[in-house]
Amino acid sequence: MEVSRILIEIDAQISKLQQARALLTSTSVTATAPAKRGPGRPKGTVTVAAPTPKKAAKKAGKRNLSPDARKRIADAQKRRWAERRKQKAA
Repeated sequence: MEVSRILIEIDAQISKLQQARALLTSTSVTATAPAKRGPGRPKGTVTVAAPTPKKAAKKAGKRNLSPDARKRIADAQKRRWAERRKQKAA
């Protein structure tokens, strides 16, 4: 019995809130409708470029490997391939 009374009161509150919302939306839409905006930045805004660090501003040159480093990398890759072939064979 108590639960049904609570539900009736909740329904009454919901209907009052819906009426209040209807009143507010009907008057607020016509009185204070926000202006439509187009895409992009609003006119008159100025952007300030962030200062770039000196190291980042310089163009990085081509990186060269020494012949010794190139040989170490090639040997390591050959070991990987050999290990892969060994796993497939087993």
